[in-house]
Amino acid sequence: MLVSESTVSIEGLVNQIFSSRKITRSDQRVLMSLLLSKNDLSLEEHSYIDQVFERLRRGLIHVVD
Repeated sequence: MLVSESTVSIEGLVNQIFSSRKITRSDQRVLMSLLLSKNDLSLEEHSYIDQVFERLRRGLIHVVD
């Protein structure tokens, strides 16, 4: 799914990743851009990122091009 930073939230992008069980290179770039553009992350945003990494580690999310 092609998205830009201006049209998506961290929550929305992470939910899309969870539902598709895939993360594309584009998703990774948008997610990193969203995270780096913020001064502080909320506890909820930290939780989303932890869940993405945990699901990647467990093989529940696959990286695709």
